[in-house]
Amino acid sequence: MSRDQSRNRHDVAIVGLGPTGATLANLLGKCGVRVLGLDRYPEPYPLPRAVHFDDEVMRIFQTAGIADEISRIVRINVGMRFVDTDEKLLLDWPRPQEVGPQGWYASYRFHQPELEEILRRSLLDRHTVELQTGQEFIGLEEHGDHVRIDYVDRNTGDKQAAEAAYVVGCDGANSLVRQSMETAQTDLGFKERWLVVDLLLNKPKPELGNHTIQYCNPERPMTYARGPENRRRWEIALLENESSEQACEPAVVWEHLAPWISRSEAEIERAAVYTFHSILADQWRVGRQLIAGDAAHRTPPFMGQGMCAGIRDAANLAWKLARVVAGGGPESLLDTYTSERRPHAQAYIATAVRLGRLINASGTRQALDAAFRRDDGTVRMESISPPLGDGLGSSADPLRGRLFPQPVLGDGERLDDRCGYSPALIADCSFLSDLPDDIRRQLSDICIIDAAGSEAAMQWLSREGRKAALVRPDRYVFATASNQAELRAVISAFDREAGE
Repeated sequence: MSRDQSRNRHDVAIVGLGPTGATLANLLGKCGVRVLGLDRYPEPYPLPRAVHFDDEVMRIFQTAGIADEISRIVRINVGMRFVDTDEKLLLDWPRPQEVGPQGWYASYRFHQPELEEILRRSLLDRHTVELQTGQEFIGLEEHGDHVRIDYVDRNTGDKQAAEAAYVVGCDGANSLVRQSMETAQTDLGFKERWLVVDLLLNKPKPELGNHTIQYCNPERPMTYARGPENRRRWEIALLENESSEQACEPAVVWEHLAPWISRSEAEIERAAVYTFHSILADQWRVGRQLIAGDAAHRTPPFMGQGMCAGIRDAANLAWKLARVVAGGGPESLLDTYTSERRPHAQAYIATAVRLGRLINASGTRQALDAAFRRDDGTVRMESISPPLGDGLGSSADPLRGRLFPQPVLGDGERLDDRCGYSPALIADCSFLSDLPDDIRRQLSDICIIDAAGSEAAMQWLSREGRKAALVRPDRYVFATASNQAELRAVISAFDREAGE
């Protein structure tokens, strides 16, 4: 592509096509947005990194049209157990083994290169998405109505440029887009080096078990996780006097793993030292520049929510960008991205930090008891589901910003398959039948779902004491209503804040 041909063609440029960037590109492409996707690697990165995602993320993949394909490469996670130095159970975190309220299983294990391959392949079918891989992003320059993006071909050294209305940096912890935005970062106080070892078993070893195990040893905390097929992972805390280089040497790795597995039983696919951080960028949007994924936040891995947070960023941002570039949404809509997503991500990071400190604590049993003892006296952990931060909708509605479940409708179709990536009104059938013509005209661009066809939807409305819920394209509740006057106000507020 020539320099001139690339100009004035794109609504959104995405820097980095890892899981966050590729998901964002897929959702924008689904909306017909003209996307330029840049990545420094010609193919997906071939080694494992993230290994877990949850039901909300699978639901987002469903919206992108790739969940069924992804479901063939994952393993349903049975849960996590915390054990002491004698491997006695301290805390159990079981994950349900049946499909849950989001329409999917609660927890999945996966191999990231396989996921990225599916995401990239799906982009090839998006006619409004242009991929430029093997291209190194080198900088940008913001102008009044666009951003100029400069990049260089890593093979030829040829420099190129493109223009887009907005640029989203999904370019990782050392994000150049974030640096361009000059936003400060807030450190939540967790910083530890851990050795991450990915193994390929030579033969089955069932005694390793299917649960993720947190070995709460204050001298040497460790984590074991089962992946799909023959993949297994250990994460091992490093001491201050241990060098990262020596920690990755095979002899040292096998010495750490000796209590569980021998050199003859597996091959080391990857051994790398990571510094686990707890960091949030203060601003996720400055002008026409935005960031998502690790560029915006980093978390310790103990909740398995690092990649999940980035995928949620993509789902929150894509429909907002699509509305703004189409001209129907006010630019202020993009300001709600930071205000909604940052506190939500911070809630997960804070929980991961708390878990990390418990794993390291010398009084782990007492600490776990204090942190997770329930009213019935048991010590168990459950998944958190925080609401979005302040943004769209009224904070006076206690259901605003809560994730709406995905019920199966009367004809067997799931809610998201019926509505696609668009807003939906889920309402009591008698309430819908009495709606006057003026409200129906207001709802012309909104998918209307009669809750009578779904026991789960009716139960949700009944439990919350509401007649209707307006759900955003990312499946979070915008607002609820109990009468026609409230519904009129809800629809008008959505049109005003999010555009038609």
